[in-house]
Amino acid sequence: MQLIENLKWRYATKKFDASKKVSELEINSIKEAVQLAASSYGLQPFKVLEIKSHSLKELLKPLSWNQSQITDASHLFVFCNIVELTNQDVDDLMQLKSEINNIPTDKIKGYGDFIKGKLKEKSKEEMFHWTAKQTYIALANAITACAELRIDCTPIEGFEPEAYNQLLKLNEKGLNACALLAVGYRHAEDLAQNSKKVRKPMESIFELI
Repeated sequence: MQLIENLKWRYATKKFDASKKVSELEINSIKEAVQLAASSYGLQPFKVLEIKSHSLKELLKPLSWNQSQITDASHLFVFCNIVELTNQDVDDLMQLKSEINNIPTDKIKGYGDFIKGKLKEKSKEEMFHWTAKQTYIALANAITACAELRIDCTPIEGFEPEAYNQLLKLNEKGLNACALLAVGYRHAEDLAQNSKKVRKPMESIFELI
């Protein structure tokens, strides 16, 4: 299985070659993998910011523990979870389902009402953590897509979310910076690429019941 070999190849790149850029064709493939990510009810409660401005990356670097990947990677993505979903979000999804599958909206209204009811049961804190979990599924898709394309990437949680939210004006958009993904090509001097992958043995992860 080629996917397994590609996942064995990937690692969290510590030093990127700033002179190498990922093609827009490959970036679009990674974006499509994010778009196709599974999400509860199909709501996709996230938004991904692609940071292209180098000056903005320079501002974000000190908010990211001064990690070089922020400025040296070819592309930087900020995965944001939607802080609170509304009935309108559900209605928009039902409308989209209606258009794509050619189903009258009245036929799926009951399903939409069911989703609204389940969302209403969540407190604000529960909603926040729930949408963040959905966002991480999309992030995982992006990481896997990078591996398939033999493009290096580094998922990053080492940053200050509130500072990101303030600088990128995310709070006023109902978003929260959840995780980062730096994408590019490893530097020849990145010593981490020579380390063997460390993972728990299969028998300690899986249990047959």
